[in-house]
Amino acid sequence: MARLLLLNKPYDVLCQFSDRDGGRRTLADFVPVPDVYPAGRLDRDSEGLVVLTADGPLIARISQPRSKLPKTYWAQVEGVPTEEALERLRRGVDLNDGRTLPAAARRMAEPDGLWPRDPPVRWRANIPTSWVELVLTEGRNRQVRRMTAAVGFPTLRLIRWAVGEWTLEGLAPGSWREVEISAPGPAARTAGAGPKRRPGSPPGRSRTAG
Repeated sequence: MARLLLLNKPYDVLCQFSDRDGGRRTLADFVPVPDVYPAGRLDRDSEGLVVLTADGPLIARISQPRSKLPKTYWAQVEGVPTEEALERLRRGVDLNDGRTLPAAARRMAEPDGLWPRDPPVRWRANIPTSWVELVLTEGRNRQVRRMTAAVGFPTLRLIRWAVGEWTLEGLAPGSWREVEISAPGPAARTAGAGPKRRPGSPPGRSRTAG
């Protein structure tokens, strides 16, 4: 059975195991497990869930747009999105590479137990910030950031919370856990999982929307 790992990728970490330029942090700094690969990408300036495995069909299912596996993002944006802006996100936004597919979008409170980002988010004191949850079934390059900017609310911080049924639950930044899989798709339970914890608590080649 192939191994499947869930990692909470910190900010400013490349979503790969090596850096040709040298000096930048990579997945190898956090996952000392050989022969696993990221199923899809998450930008260096984004945080959150990265699924790692050696199961080729599973990597394809997660990373290929045709699979339409939902991915959930939490975006801290500049300003407070109006219902009109959220409806535009839901219907689809015209970007330079075409209209996005319909998506789920809602305002949300700042996530409980959210870890601080290092370095902190830069924001303007005279402009409020708020949080939006977006659920996408496609993965264009920097899609979430482009979508929120297109409706007038630029993204300041971006966290991928879930891929399908897998989530960051209980994973602090830089930590990972292994989950059981019997077929391509989310596991029914986490191997050795204890009680659920919020994401900031201590833990017991495709384009990306991040």
